[in-house]
Amino acid sequence: MNKKYDLMVIGAGPGGYVAAIRAAQLNKRTAVVEKERIGGTCMNWGCIPTKYLLHQTKIFVQAKENPNCEGPKGELQCNWSRVQSGKKDVVQRLVKGIEYLLQRQGVDIIRGEAVLKNDHRVAVHDGRSEELYDVQKIILATGSSSKDLPFLSFKGNEIIDSRSALELEDIPDDMVIVGAGAIGLEMGTIFRRLGCRVRVLEIMPSILPGSDVSVARRLERILKSQGLEIATRMRIEGAQIHDGRISLNGTCLKDNSPFEFKTRRVLLAAGRRPNTDVLKQGDVDPGLDDAGFVRVDGHLETGIPGIYAIGDLTGGKLLAHKASHEGILAVENAAGSKRKMEYHALPMSVFTEPEFASVGLTEREARDIHGDRVKTGQFSLQANGRALTLGEFEGAVKVVADSKERIVGAHMIAPHASELIAEITLAIKKGLCLKDVAATIHIHPTLSEAIMESALHARNEAIHVMNR
Repeated sequence: MNKKYDLMVIGAGPGGYVAAIRAAQLNKRTAVVEKERIGGTCMNWGCIPTKYLLHQTKIFVQAKENPNCEGPKGELQCNWSRVQSGKKDVVQRLVKGIEYLLQRQGVDIIRGEAVLKNDHRVAVHDGRSEELYDVQKIILATGSSSKDLPFLSFKGNEIIDSRSALELEDIPDDMVIVGAGAIGLEMGTIFRRLGCRVRVLEIMPSILPGSDVSVARRLERILKSQGLEIATRMRIEGAQIHDGRISLNGTCLKDNSPFEFKTRRVLLAAGRRPNTDVLKQGDVDPGLDDAGFVRVDGHLETGIPGIYAIGDLTGGKLLAHKASHEGILAVENAAGSKRKMEYHALPMSVFTEPEFASVGLTEREARDIHGDRVKTGQFSLQANGRALTLGEFEGAVKVVADSKERIVGAHMIAPHASELIAEITLAIKKGLCLKDVAATIHIHPTLSEAIMESALHARNEAIHVMNR
């Protein structure tokens, strides 16, 4: 007799395990299926290990470059094997913690690869046998994987993805990164700090495509000053491998001139593809869009009643925190609610140094909607006392508001921008105005004062910067 569940979550990344825990809190008999590790790509091979390596390499660079420290700085070395060991310890601790929470909540963890037999039956293969499960509701949370190019496929240690890059035993002397999104810039920052020559190629006019143009270009200048070689509007058209060296050739779209880059290692960070194997092997078709992502309605339900999809599988911005929030909403909707995801208040961050973070509309998007009545305010960190005491004052905060001064977006380059953006995310979610933020007392000296000052600047009331 098949085992029965009220709800089964397929995939145990951030969205999947959060959904399973929320379902258990609602007293649903719940199971989560995972073919690799609890925590998925984010916790094991993405967000967490990347941030650990970024932090460790930042400490290494600070120790070498601090002008107030004396001694043989040239003799400082990064013990890469020890750093990698520390990274694994952090990941293991988090994974075990999530497994503990799932077990204590009464969630069954099923190891194997799931296949949808129909809208209420799931088969799980563990490599030896197949088990069948009858379920009332299903949440698909299988995430995404790195995407290669038609003429540039992953190959050994020569052409790699970010997961492989995080596991490298030795630091390469030279690396070309294809793609200047979050993954490409973060990986480039890590290896540049360790002495690797890093060249980043991006087909779009600026780094972080889709971000506020002025802020993205400012970050590009900062990263170049740190030694990253960034070239935009570079269309790669071919690749050859000979004697262990990779040659990338194509056209620079700025002037239609040809280019060629040679390197021993290429990191592909030019996009991700949805993991839809769970659908391809079964008899259920919830509906895919032209890019292969699962279509869902405003309540995260697919074209098949009772089957929901969340996270990278549904496209949009591929963010772990988006998946987690969607996981909660999908479970609650499966239990009878009718909640919708508020994508207008979805923040994102890139953990370069300084960090980049944004939420809501860019200035261009706001003007397309609201016209010239849009108000913007900016505040440079060079006038922020806390940034100066940290010695990290390359950056700025920019807020965007509509004609009624309702905040609709914010974009910032700052230390800990990923933490600072939460204030504006809440403001957008609650429909707050510039005055609400400007009139809120901020601790001095803090980086968050730059948010208050940018709101003041948008109203021509700034204190520590000249108004327009």
